[in-house]
Amino acid sequence: MKMTGNTILITGGSSGIGRALAEAFYARGNRVIVAGRRQVLLDQITAGRPGLFGVQLDLGDPASLSRLAAEIRSRFPELNLLVANAGISRPEDMTADDWDASDAQAMVETNILGVLRVTAALLPVLKRRPNATIIATSSNLAFVPRADFPTYCASKAFLHSWLQSLRHQLRTVPVEVLELAPPYVQTELTGPGQASDPRAMPLGTYVEEVMQLLGWEDHPRGEVLVERDRARRWAERDGRYEAVFAAMNPA
Repeated sequence: MKMTGNTILITGGSSGIGRALAEAFYARGNRVIVAGRRQVLLDQITAGRPGLFGVQLDLGDPASLSRLAAEIRSRFPELNLLVANAGISRPEDMTADDWDASDAQAMVETNILGVLRVTAALLPVLKRRPNATIIATSSNLAFVPRADFPTYCASKAFLHSWLQSLRHQLRTVPVEVLELAPPYVQTELTGPGQASDPRAMPLGTYVEEVMQLLGWEDHPRGEVLVERDRARRWAERDGRYEAVFAAMNPA
């Protein structure tokens, strides 16, 4: 993919990794559309930045997606890069008597169906553009899960598999399909404490490495893996899966 002169839509782009990517792409001379639910955050990120736009989007609302697709076709028909980044994460204690599937359903709706729906809505636009790319954010927890976040990890494993199939189906169409699989990064994905957790990778460091890899086109198999991603990605291949799982999930 090219790094400048794109028109980019980033879902979940008003905070965390999505916002950092939006700002990094914008700084490199791209036109960036940030999609999110909270208008106040969209206003903050776009203030004083011509060429950076905010649009409200609720991935669980078909009408909201229809409005987005119509707005893209009318205002941004040159869209050539989709970053499907929106996601939520919640712990689940399935041993609890009051455990139910409500949190799991919310994560499936956002992390899985949200990506599928926005891709379906915008793929017809992307297929008409040269140098088009779809990037979706999974997680390195797709490869070795944390057992206290079962549905979150499973949703990212779904995306990893689904993206392989999408990439194969689009092999004769000029749309590149890439997967980000971040490690534990300093964002508020699981709450405010994560943003300052010294065990987590600083957000700026993560995005800087991602942008370097994208610029170098260093993403074999369509996977954009920073150095911290690789140990979990290849744990099973290297015969370390049980040890890594045990370290992440102490008895």
